[in-house]
Amino acid sequence: MHQQMLKKVESAQLTDNEDDVSLFRGGLVYRAQVLAHLIDTERWNVSRRVVIVLVFTWLPLVIITALFDRDQLFSLLTDYQVYSRVAIAIPVLLIGQLVMEDRFSVVARHVRKAQLLSDDELRKLKDVLARIRRLRDSPLSELIILALIFVDLALVWKSRVASAPAWAVYQNGGVPQLRLAGWYYGSVVAPIYQLLLVLCLWKWLLWSFFLFRLSRMNLELVATHPDGHGGLGFLGLSPIGFVPVAAALSTVIGASWSSAIRDQGARLANFKFPAIILIVLMFLIALAPLALFVRKLDVLRRTAMLEYAVLAQRQANYLHGKWFSPAAPEETQLTVSEVSALADFALSYQNIRRLRPFPADKGTLISLALAVIAPLFPAVLAEFPLSVIVKGLLQAVKAVPM
Repeated sequence: MHQQMLKKVESAQLTDNEDDVSLFRGGLVYRAQVLAHLIDTERWNVSRRVVIVLVFTWLPLVIITALFDRDQLFSLLTDYQVYSRVAIAIPVLLIGQLVMEDRFSVVARHVRKAQLLSDDELRKLKDVLARIRRLRDSPLSELIILALIFVDLALVWKSRVASAPAWAVYQNGGVPQLRLAGWYYGSVVAPIYQLLLVLCLWKWLLWSFFLFRLSRMNLELVATHPDGHGGLGFLGLSPIGFVPVAAALSTVIGASWSSAIRDQGARLANFKFPAIILIVLMFLIALAPLALFVRKLDVLRRTAMLEYAVLAQRQANYLHGKWFSPAAPEETQLTVSEVSALADFALSYQNIRRLRPFPADKGTLISLALAVIAPLFPAVLAEFPLSVIVKGLLQAVKAVPM
């Protein structure tokens, strides 16, 4: 049995080979999950992990409250802040690991296969991936994350106890004291959510480092590439990897605002500027790595427009002289190759004009916006019931002239 466990750990220790482009298959947390049979070396077992996390987070809260504070069970079962973390954010973060892993793998492999780099630059890319693997596998980074979580837990423990819901605390001489369920939530459930969140942010930082180093390499870009981004359109997959993280974080924040409106008398208008800051911050984190390529693509577009304009002018002068020169025979006709050349020039120049320096499409931006904004809707419902919102929408539709 001991030897089998050692083999599992060894299989989880990914070697420094160029085919390993994983962000998550390494580090203490990954190895611990392999030993616990939560993850296989070739499968993520997301469904199993989600069920087990619910068993260790949500179920104990219900059992403890039912056994020791039965009168608070309804309060627990109707607490959206608990659901936002346990039933939504944690599963979304677990699924998000798979999404981020898949997108990074696709992007990293495409860079090597798309002939964007010379042999010297490919060796540099190999060194970058090797460095990312070393950072991913280093125990120090995840130990620092764990330390930060427990430091945060210690620093804000009293303030969280003071603002905890009734199922989590009781009053003892006017002083709030944690119930057993409150202790479990604060010392187990909340740290699990924080660990998954910060771990995803750390992996995103590694991905951003990869894109930063890639943006500093000599990329063999083609201004006429049909993707409209000089051959870098595939980088638009990157922000999708951050969408689950943004959705999870926005869900927890939205639940906090909803609770403040419903239980503490806050108004939706109080969260106008925090909501703007949240949206801007999420977009900056998700899209900032792509902004590193804007200057390179803008220079490519301007340079290509001048080069193709000169080439097109020469070709146009040649054909004009051939067809309309006084010395040209009257029966001069267009050849197939000449017609094809004109069409190719026109298409290439239009592709250059349509080149967009920011390598992301509208679909990516819409997905990110929905991931951030949609989870904030419960805060709106806390002040405006759904029936009122629907009634207002119907009245607005009726007011539109036919």
